[in-house]
Amino acid sequence: MANVDPITVQVIGGALHTIAKEMGHMLYRMSYSTIIRESEDLGAGLFDRNFNTLCESDSTPMHIGSIPGYLRGAERTMHGTWQPGDVVLHNHPYRGASHVPDICCIAPVFYEDELVGFSANTAHHVDLGAATPGIVIDIPDVFAEGMLFSGVKLYEEDRLNRALWQHIETNTRVPRDVLGDIEAQVASAQLGVRRFQELYETYGKATLEAATAELMDYSERMLRRRIREIPDGDYVAEGFLDDDGVNREVRLPVKVTVRIRDDSAVVDTTGSAAQVATAYNVPFEGSTKVTCYFAFRALLLDTSTTTEYIPQNQGSFRPIEVVSPEGSIFNPKFPAACQSRFAQCQRLVDLISKALAPAIPDKVTAGCGATLSAFAYSGVRPSGDYWILVEINESAYGGRPASDGPDSIDELMRNTRNNPIEDLGMHLPLICDRYELRDDVAPGAGRHRGGLGIVKVQRFLTPGYVVHEADRHEDVPWGFRGGAPGTVGRLEKWNAAAPDEVESWPAKVPATPTEAGDCIAVYTPGGGGYGDPLDRSAALVCDDVADGFYTAAEARESYGVVLDDSLAVDEAATVALRTALRRAKA
Repeated sequence: MANVDPITVQVIGGALHTIAKEMGHMLYRMSYSTIIRESEDLGAGLFDRNFNTLCESDSTPMHIGSIPGYLRGAERTMHGTWQPGDVVLHNHPYRGASHVPDICCIAPVFYEDELVGFSANTAHHVDLGAATPGIVIDIPDVFAEGMLFSGVKLYEEDRLNRALWQHIETNTRVPRDVLGDIEAQVASAQLGVRRFQELYETYGKATLEAATAELMDYSERMLRRRIREIPDGDYVAEGFLDDDGVNREVRLPVKVTVRIRDDSAVVDTTGSAAQVATAYNVPFEGSTKVTCYFAFRALLLDTSTTTEYIPQNQGSFRPIEVVSPEGSIFNPKFPAACQSRFAQCQRLVDLISKALAPAIPDKVTAGCGATLSAFAYSGVRPSGDYWILVEINESAYGGRPASDGPDSIDELMRNTRNNPIEDLGMHLPLICDRYELRDDVAPGAGRHRGGLGIVKVQRFLTPGYVVHEADRHEDVPWGFRGGAPGTVGRLEKWNAAAPDEVESWPAKVPATPTEAGDCIAVYTPGGGGYGDPLDRSAALVCDDVADGFYTAAEARESYGVVLDDSLAVDEAATVALRTALRRAKA
């Protein structure tokens, strides 16, 4: 290894991050489907010959952390060897992938006739010919999730595999979107190849590889330093998932034990539910492990609380070990279905935070919505062509150590953007009748209140189908340090044929037919409160009432704040009531 001066290391680190961002930007700007083009449900980056992450785009965390697993699985199953000009597709969840809809596009990088690394990206595809359009829940095995690619060469030495291209085109309900999105992935991966080669040409092999090794070691050292600040011990948190999508009365336990020893951590999910007979399982390599890596990076290396620049690379994965018994919901056995796995990942992050909260209270939030509201709306146009919209709806964070939990945001691992309803209304037979913060519940009370989820109502203009993947309609987000719990979600269907009748639906809904005029209403969970509500500024509580978050009665009951007829704070009555409430608590 060459000795590289710190300035050059930093410059190369900045260049790597810029390349990853450029790759991600090209991918979403060229894509056809709204899940990639608008929501940016994607990830892109560069990787060395040993599959270590060198850089990643500022996209959905689940995508980037999973790519090393994709690379290992692709190389293990690929026919032939890596050649310049190859582009490989991979999405097999039992060979490293995150789940079937997330196709990884991999291009090897050669410098002076030597394989030096990889340019790769992943993106969520709208439909790969699964048993039901867009999202699947009630299916028997992984083969019902759609087309499986395991180290398949789409391009071999720059030559397109036209038979494979035709196979993809004829095995999806929306070929225009899927083929267009794959073309965008190929362009992004090829851009990464060129940019990576330019770095090699600029700095030389010895300098560049020494710099990337130092950047990974630096990120590892920084995370280990933060872990060392946590007292050694076993930290445990438990919760439950609503059901598996079929057995509605059977709750699924989730248990997390975090073992801190010096500068390393083990996340153990032993005690969580056994794998289920639906698609509600989590691939271990591509999703469970990545979730745990993300949780520690988010808790301990958050950019808003860390003054040092810490690159996002393989180094931040090394201090974390993940243990999940084979045959459990977080490590299912082949060929169990495992497409609908994201809500479980969200809850895993939330419980890691809850477990460590007593040890690092200034670094955690109260309980978040910690789920995923993912819809697949679909139908067939008069022309006979399918239309499919995969839509992800926002939830909310819990209260934070120094501020309220943000409302209406894709929290934790999601980091996806919402779809402009005007754009959807122009292209799809759906009309959004309502889209706003929930007004049927109050935020989780606390010194810093929890965030509010959203209510969204989509109306079908033609007959179609709807599928919904979600959770947390039963287990309430937790309050912390005296804060009140948050609120659970709910789902409703309003029938056009009987406008006065409202059907209450569970969180997970397999493909269900709808008629023109039917409305689907989703209410997403809200976060818990952080800190004693009696410590919240009375002026802030007054503002919350003015904003419609609480009624005057709720302000009195939850916060001990008394408002007069003009909704101004009655200072004397508030002091007296809060004194009495604190005495009663003591």
